[in-house]
Amino acid sequence: MDEIDRAILRELQTDGRIAYADLGPKVGLSASAARQRLQRLLDAKAVQVVGVTDPMAMGGQAMALLGITVDGDPRPVADELAGHPEVVYSVLTSGGFDLVAEVVSPTAKDLLDFVNDTVRPIEGVSGVQSFPYFAIHTHRFLWDVG
Repeated sequence: MDEIDRAILRELQTDGRIAYADLGPKVGLSASAARQRLQRLLDAKAVQVVGVTDPMAMGGQAMALLGITVDGDPRPVADELAGHPEVVYSVLTSGGFDLVAEVVSPTAKDLLDFVNDTVRPIEGVSGVQSFPYFAIHTHRFLWDVG
């Protein structure tokens, strides 16, 4: 990834819907060259251009962060969780938890059912702590791309 790629990413972080005709000149390229560069980044899976929603703002949603402890290797548990649409984000970590997962369910009851009926029975899971969300205070996707 070179400086032009990073410039493209900075522009996309500001406006993910920017037209190639506007993007190209901002990064020192023609519109077609900017399109080719972005396509290369997309093909390499270095970047995704998506619409990001706030599930809490959409109404009728229950969200929580789950701190999960695992006996043994947490990767199979993470793989199992990844197959459930309620899980929108998961990370392997260390410290008090082996795995942290962010989950979204239609209702608080659905969230409770998911934790108790789906997560706790997964082989290797030895504990789950649920941290329900009251509101999302900060939600950024502006990482420093250099």
